[in-house]
Amino acid sequence: MKYKTFLSGAAAMLAIAAVSTARADITLRHALTGETLDLSFAKKGGNTDKFKQFMQTGKNPYNGDAEAIKKGESLYMTGCSGCHGHEAEGKLGPGLADDYWTYPRNATDVGLFEVLFGGANGMMGPQYVTFSTDEMLHIMAFIRHIYKGDPKKADWLK
Repeated sequence: MKYKTFLSGAAAMLAIAAVSTARADITLRHALTGETLDLSFAKKGGNTDKFKQFMQTGKNPYNGDAEAIKKGESLYMTGCSGCHGHEAEGKLGPGLADDYWTYPRNATDVGLFEVLFGGANGMMGPQYVTFSTDEMLHIMAFIRHIYKGDPKKADWLK
């Protein structure tokens, strides 16, 4: 009887330890409404290991990765530069290379992803139809790479 009690107690402790060490995914919210973003609308092919890592940590694993930045630049030039400028200096849309963010949460990787995925005010519509979630992370890595603002204001560097 004591052996069964011991096994039950050990199993319960293991279950509690597993739950406490498991990491929940971050919650992504729409930049304007605060509603939880529905990732089921995302373009297929973006649920990569790197995206899963981002969803666990809230940090873009492609930041600083030269190959990812190059891919991000190509994606940015085809899908973003028309409004934000070839050097992210701003045109119809705001500049993205300085330390002024229309949406202050864009100083974090989570916030920038939320705007890319879900859209924002003005002409910035949701990009989940154009880019996969993994491609969005590549674009973000490029944007972070060309940043010319104050490093103290760059939460993604912390």
